[in-house]
Amino acid sequence: MTELTRALDLSGVFANGTLGGVLARGRRLDLFGFLVIGIVSGLGGGILRDTLLQHGTPVALTDYTYLAVATAGTLLAFLADLSRHTSGWAFNLLDASALSVWAVAGAQKTLAVGLGWLPAMLLGTITAVGGGAIRDLLLARTPSIFGGTPLYATVAIVVSAVMVGASP
Repeated sequence: MTELTRALDLSGVFANGTLGGVLARGRRLDLFGFLVIGIVSGLGGGILRDTLLQHGTPVALTDYTYLAVATAGTLLAFLADLSRHTSGWAFNLLDASALSVWAVAGAQKTLAVGLGWLPAMLLGTITAVGGGAIRDLLLARTPSIFGGTPLYATVAIVVSAVMVGASP
């Protein structure tokens, strides 16, 4: 994984850890609940991708930076009440940024292990939406990919397709 991809991946981990924490606050969870929801939100999609790729241990389990960054995002949401921003443009921008970053990272990592364009699009999409879907299921919410946010999974597919098309 290139350093740029890693930096983008970690920015998505932080963003989704924070988003998970915001949703945990809405459910009035304790610190442990915050951490579980935030970490699953931040790391779930990448762990799913790496498990499906069967190309070594998932990076989130071998590079502790991932866990630290997801925890930092979650703790930010625990310490600062960001919930009043969840319906505004900043929340949507943060969510869209994380989604796009992960779609690119997932597609790029899939291509890097030698798989073709279709698996790259599939795993780019799974990387982008997987952690949020697991988070939503843990919170007994309908996952965003099934209608919580318009075109949520569609954006992940399009971004993955652009990444695949732009790759040499």
